[in-house]
Amino acid sequence: MTSRNNDNRELTSERISQFKDAFDSNSTNALMQNVVTQRDVNEVALNRGIVTEAVHSFSNLLDDWSVTNQARSGRCWMFAGLNMFRAESKDVLNVKEFEFSQNYLMFWDKIERANFLLEAIIDTADQPVDDRTVAWLLQRGIEDGGQWDMFVNVVKKHGVVPKTVMPETESSSNSMRMNSMLNYQYRQGAKSIRDLYANEGGLEEMRESKTETLNAMYQILSIHLGTPPQKFFWQWRDKDGTFQRDGDVTPQAFADKYIVTPMEDYVCLVHDPRVTSPYGKTFTIQYLGNVIDGPPIKYMNISIELMKDITSRMIQDGKPVWMGCDTGKQMHRDLGIWDAELFDYPGVYDSEFTMDKSTRLEYHQTRMTHAMLFTGVDLVEGEPRRWRVENSWNDKIGDKGFCLMNDSWFGEYMFEIAAPRSYLSEELLLAWDEDPIMLPPWDPMGSLA
Repeated sequence: MTSRNNDNRELTSERISQFKDAFDSNSTNALMQNVVTQRDVNEVALNRGIVTEAVHSFSNLLDDWSVTNQARSGRCWMFAGLNMFRAESKDVLNVKEFEFSQNYLMFWDKIERANFLLEAIIDTADQPVDDRTVAWLLQRGIEDGGQWDMFVNVVKKHGVVPKTVMPETESSSNSMRMNSMLNYQYRQGAKSIRDLYANEGGLEEMRESKTETLNAMYQILSIHLGTPPQKFFWQWRDKDGTFQRDGDVTPQAFADKYIVTPMEDYVCLVHDPRVTSPYGKTFTIQYLGNVIDGPPIKYMNISIELMKDITSRMIQDGKPVWMGCDTGKQMHRDLGIWDAELFDYPGVYDSEFTMDKSTRLEYHQTRMTHAMLFTGVDLVEGEPRRWRVENSWNDKIGDKGFCLMNDSWFGEYMFEIAAPRSYLSEELLLAWDEDPIMLPPWDPMGSLA
């Protein structure tokens, strides 16, 4: 019901005076003002006790390789997925260091996603342009981010190549301008499709228009990223000094031979504590995906305790764990540390910060924003106290690019992992085969890492 109390409708000068008097009455506010106007608030709020206890020592550690660098792009989900694969692929190749081409997957994800979204535009062409779903499709556009199932879909269809075959370009590492050109073409193409529908054009005409748009986008991608190879000549020298040669090979054949991680056996598990998302149920997001006719984006909601348990067991079994989280909250980037109370904001501002994880989701204060790889866990009497994280922000942060996540942070800001089916109970395996609950495109669990 709309309030009829006009006393509280306006921000009056009297009320502003009350705010100022309250601020001035607390001497700590003046001190904080003096400091924060000169320094980053995170430097002031940093809990030194947590920092000094954050020692990069883990009872279970997998990584013996160097980190990668996604640079100024949003490809973390690809980097995390390819980094997970390379943990086993480098052993098959018998090399110390190896990277798959992230640029190659970026190219194919972009063109596949454009096709996926333009099909959604065709599907919704009978709706007004300000319909919430249509507006969401137009606003989201061709992003860098993605989810686990989207990663698997593009790898299964297009394969992979070594980084030396399709190396980074200026635009793969700094994607903003390229994305702006792609999104111009996408929205221009969307208008053409919708105009055809409004003028009683048929499905065939709309798809011909879509193809014209995709051709323009392929041109843009090729100019910015290079043309992806249909096959390449592959040879290398392994860590024993032995020369190896495969000769001509396609990206699909390279993936079949050198990706030994059974990605099709992996399922996506999330932690969503909202009462509208019961544990043990599967969900999908409308119009979220990249490859038409690929498996849908599907995940199962589980408790945070079970997510920790599965993650820990996988690491103990020698398996790095792909994960998604809200990385920007309570993190010190340079130190590479996450802790739920790393920054004492209530102490700085003398204000409450009391929303729990469920409420933060409901009120758009949190969502998955970044994907990385768990490569270690420190267990005390079987219980995790900290986690080792392989990031893709170069080797200048944390411990040569590897970060430390205290267990308190896991519970508050972790959202998603990918795990083999064998780590699920029989009950959850049966539940996985049930038809997923459809959530709208704008649901926060449909956010992209």
